Amino acid sequence: MSGRRDLKRRVVHRVQRLVVNPVGRQLPGTMLETVGRKSGRPRRTPIGGSVVDNQFWMVSEHGDHSDYVYNIKANPAVRVRINGQWRSGTAHLLPDDDPWQRLRSLPRLNGAGVRTMGTELLTIRVDLD
Repeated sequence: MSGRRDLKRRVVHRVQRLVVNPVGRQLPGTMLETVGRKSGRPRRTPIGGSVVDNQFWMVSEHGDHSDYVYNIKANPAVRVRINGQWRSGTAHLLPDDDPWQRLRSLPRLNGAGVRTMGTELLTIRVDLD
């Protein structure tokens, strides 16, 4: 099973990196900006999630294997574009949170995509400034 999951992750990652993310960066949707762990430059990734009580909640499709999760581990200071407005915050990886349950409280379309494409789900909470 692990081999299939790794193959799925590699295929999905390549499609997202080469097609989905470049298109998504041009759209007005929600965006996560991290600091590149190697380059130190801003890295933007289209995401889905929801604001609850001044916190932004999301689920990473590939858990610790997502580039933006690697960046968060190196520097948890992030920005999130929500409804066209950039907000700064601090990201927290929550491996003890149930990502399947969390997806039930997030936007349906995004949740369906994460469930379909995901391999190792991980909940992330951004405490907004």
